[in-house]
Amino acid sequence: MDDSNFRKIMSAILLVSLIILSVLILNSVLISIIIAFLLAFIFAPVYTWLDKKIKSPNISAGLIILVLLIIIILPIWFLMPLLLEQSYDIFQKTAGIDFITPLKSIFPPLFASERFSAEVGSIISSFTTNTANSLVNSLAGVILDFPTIMLHLVVIFFTFFFLLRDKEIIVSYIKSLLPFSKEVEEKIFEYSRSVTASVLYGEFVVGMLQGLILAVGLFIFQIPNTLFFSLIALFLGVLPIVGTAILWVPIAIYLFATNNPIAAWGIVIFGLLSSSIDNILRPLIVEKRTKIHSAIVLVAMIGGLFFFGIIGFVLGPLIISYLLILLEIYRGKAKPALVIQEPTPSK
Repeated sequence: MDDSNFRKIMSAILLVSLIILSVLILNSVLISIIIAFLLAFIFAPVYTWLDKKIKSPNISAGLIILVLLIIIILPIWFLMPLLLEQSYDIFQKTAGIDFITPLKSIFPPLFASERFSAEVGSIISSFTTNTANSLVNSLAGVILDFPTIMLHLVVIFFTFFFLLRDKEIIVSYIKSLLPFSKEVEEKIFEYSRSVTASVLYGEFVVGMLQGLILAVGLFIFQIPNTLFFSLIALFLGVLPIVGTAILWVPIAIYLFATNNPIAAWGIVIFGLLSSSIDNILRPLIVEKRTKIHSAIVLVAMIGGLFFFGIIGFVLGPLIISYLLILLEIYRGKAKPALVIQEPTPSK
């Protein structure tokens, strides 16, 4: 083996070894780094606007981080004890709730059989108890793991700061590493930006607004354990196709069955308003962007949830979207509207 080949082999071995070691080192904070990238994408327009006013990249990025820290830490500090208390209260109440009597009054033919009613009641009771127990344990885990969570927040916000401040340099560096032609590289970045904005703004941000609208209704009509159900509404609002209806429909049915029609109609109105806002805002945000079919987004969200946890609601659709983009660019043909939908042309 000549000296040139030996040097190439040793360089390759050294590079691979360093990559493996780097992955092992960053593995525990990888999700935090990804969250920082997502935050940088979401707040990039705010940073650009603020930097034009202040004309100081460090101060502009620092102000955004300061506001985000206040928004995140203060609710955790003040609301977490109340949320844990409400979760535990729901866990205790679910064990003694009679689910069958309200269902019998609404669907009497379906629950005519006592055996069938008992089976359905047992299944619903077991599901709600296990779900409430899991939520209580998760919230308690947040408190117990608070030092670890703080370290992850440090990683997120330091990475977020430098991504905002040096985004042009970072994008140029990433482009220099891609093994594609200039034309393909530009297509990848164009489609990726468009799809990422479609998922983050069209699915995540709009979904959170849906949840907030329903949360306002829960608060106005004084639904018990409002904070707990509001948190559930925020998560459900992110789910496409189904959304917050999973929550407000059962609540409304329960309120009707327990002779509380005013609150029931109020929840129905806020639930429908939540869905209407989705139908108004989502087209305005997504219309001019390349987007992925809603069914694929929903499946990717659920798959991402199982694999990554809560952050999988965002990561799942993004990963699947990037894969579809690469496949369509590789095919070099017109993209099928069923999977990847082009922006609506301006009229």
